[in-house]
Amino acid sequence: MTLTELRYIVTLAQEEHFGRAAERCHVSQPTLSIAVKKLEEELKTAIFERSKTRVVATPLGLKIIEQACKVLEQASTIKEIARSGKDQLTSPLHLGAIFTIGPYLFPQLIPNIQNAANNMPLYVEESYTATLRKRLRQGDLDAIVVSLPFNEADVVTQSVYEEPFVVVLYKDHPLANVDAINPEDLTTSNVLLLGEGHCFRDNVLHALPNLKTNIESPTGQIRTAAQGSSLETLKYMVSSGLGITILPKSAVTQNDKSSSLLVVKPFAGEAPTRTIALAWRASFPRTKAIDVLRQAISLCSFNTDIQVASSDDNYQQPQPKQQPASRSTR
Repeated sequence: MTLTELRYIVTLAQEEHFGRAAERCHVSQPTLSIAVKKLEEELKTAIFERSKTRVVATPLGLKIIEQACKVLEQASTIKEIARSGKDQLTSPLHLGAIFTIGPYLFPQLIPNIQNAANNMPLYVEESYTATLRKRLRQGDLDAIVVSLPFNEADVVTQSVYEEPFVVVLYKDHPLANVDAINPEDLTTSNVLLLGEGHCFRDNVLHALPNLKTNIESPTGQIRTAAQGSSLETLKYMVSSGLGITILPKSAVTQNDKSSSLLVVKPFAGEAPTRTIALAWRASFPRTKAIDVLRQAISLCSFNTDIQVASSDDNYQQPQPKQQPASRSTR
């Protein structure tokens, strides 16, 4: 049994497809298939059920895969401990962010990291919260940037900034001439939202419960974007005159081709917001790298309305394994 074989079965369990798992592991499909079969023979048990269209873990296989995740996490920690004995700012830092943060954070964050630690390359990726959670636990990522609430056993979470929401409209929309948007005004408009699985959708519906009521109504005017859509996709649809949308303010400070067709309006009164947090494993030994990352995020000036949290704000101690937090489906 090797760490490579354990990584293969964990990846295969996530992808439920030999071809996609092999691609993620950067090996050929026969190589991965043979390694998985070899491990099953060594353990004298079937880890997966195989069909023509899908590969699914068996009940016993699920337990084996769960333990494999823990082993891979510990192996990653051992490597980090060894590296931490050297300069903590000379090896790559693996950072993940959710889809509604990454495209707006990374362009400013990477230069800030380079200015503070030019020998520490930054490997970045974007995904859903649920995927980033798993990859953080497995040691594939060193830290992730997510929207609160976020709880995970043995993971430290710290808020880094608070971000207001804004309303984005087509320039000829009836509400384009008002100074600020009342949440009640949205109930009569065709509102475009990201699909289920995006935590920003959950943030919006939590902050604006009248929209949730609108969704549940047979006559409601809420449209959900297709799976895989992004905040940029929503902007394109709004610029075509399809409806209006609600975005985090960082998403509308970029220079894009549709900007001349769009009008951005604040909410009247206290604007709904989301809290962005940095999360990392409590066992991650490169504390200096986390400090540099946190400082680099604080220097990202999306706009003057975004409140950057201090290093002591909303600090959450890692939760013990014996009392694991409930898992989000985001």
